[in-house]
Amino acid sequence: MVLNYIWIAFFVIAFIVALVKLIFWGDTEIFTEIMNSTFSSSKTAFEISLGLTGILALWLGIMKIGENSGLIHAISRFLSPVLTKLFPEIPKGHPVMGSMFMNISANMLGLDNAATPLGLKAMKELQELNLRKDTATNSMIMFLVMNTSGLMLIPISIMVYRAQMGAAQPTDVFIPILLTTFSSTIAGVIAVSISQRINLFTRGTLIFMIGLSIFFAGIIYLFTALPKEDVNVISTLSANIILFTVIICFIVSGLRKKINVYDSFIEGAKEGFTTAVRIIPYLVAFLVGIAVFRTSGALDIIVDGIGAFFGFLGADTSFVGALPTGLMKSLSGSAANGLMIDTMAEYGADSFVGRTSSVIRGASDTTFYILAVYFGSVGITKTRNAVTCGLIADFTGIVAAILFSYLFFY
Repeated sequence: MVLNYIWIAFFVIAFIVALVKLIFWGDTEIFTEIMNSTFSSSKTAFEISLGLTGILALWLGIMKIGENSGLIHAISRFLSPVLTKLFPEIPKGHPVMGSMFMNISANMLGLDNAATPLGLKAMKELQELNLRKDTATNSMIMFLVMNTSGLMLIPISIMVYRAQMGAAQPTDVFIPILLTTFSSTIAGVIAVSISQRINLFTRGTLIFMIGLSIFFAGIIYLFTALPKEDVNVISTLSANIILFTVIICFIVSGLRKKINVYDSFIEGAKEGFTTAVRIIPYLVAFLVGIAVFRTSGALDIIVDGIGAFFGFLGADTSFVGALPTGLMKSLSGSAANGLMIDTMAEYGADSFVGRTSSVIRGASDTTFYILAVYFGSVGITKTRNAVTCGLIADFTGIVAAILFSYLFFY
């Protein structure tokens, strides 16, 4: 229901803004630009789905090997003591625990191409446990928010963009992004836990949170100790080695259990193809709505309003130039990347605004895209409070990104 209202709001607000521009500013091209954006975004939605087809086929094929060999089940049993605290609805040792762990791990490594199919696999398994097929379960909401909060250890793509834009030290945003994305994830998990009355103050959960904090501290220490020029190389190499090792482990587990690895892969790959086709309508709907909203100029009005508000309060408004990236990242990842690059081009990659824009981009993931794809893949239409909790994580990420940018770069 919330997605329905938001989607309608995109079009209504865009129409009002465009009408005002036409009547009061004589902008006769605005409606043409809006209609052109609907065509281009529809094409983009199809191209994204088409691009996902091969990736989904690959990773769902690999996951099917792990499922048939029992490796996913083994991972699930290992993770049950921790994940059952956050997902009390899921039976202990259920294979979906392994799928969710693989998805979260891929996200943490910045491996978007691997994370999406693994996440769709997990959503399908969660849907099998769902008694009301059109309504999101508590477990689905927690899993979605953990995805939208965008916990990431290695922001490879952002560092690459900064290098391309001429940043003297492309990796200087690494620690602020790490701290920011950790903040947004914690906020998202707490928001969902409060709404679902999950007690996070249990011994196992606290040990896990402390351990995760120590792990993050270790990652920060490791990368700050490395020579700046080696950070990109080592982070990229580490991620790729881990990813290929996972593939090899799944294949080896299939050989050990003496299953037909090739047939298992083909079985899973077929699921990937059908999933990619199923999400096309959901992608078209939201990408068109987002394109209309952005093209009308409504996003610029919001940013200007925020800047005027903080200026009126007498606060520093240096961060305002980075806000378009922050507001767009909840709607469209590619658009947020484009705005981040535009910001670095306008202000400079090593400027405060350029760095803040990069940190904001890494603060959390694309909430509405993930909701549309993940829920759309299993036919969920009633999302309950998933959008609200996801936006809480987004908002926390933006605020944390601004604060950490002031701390590190101002």
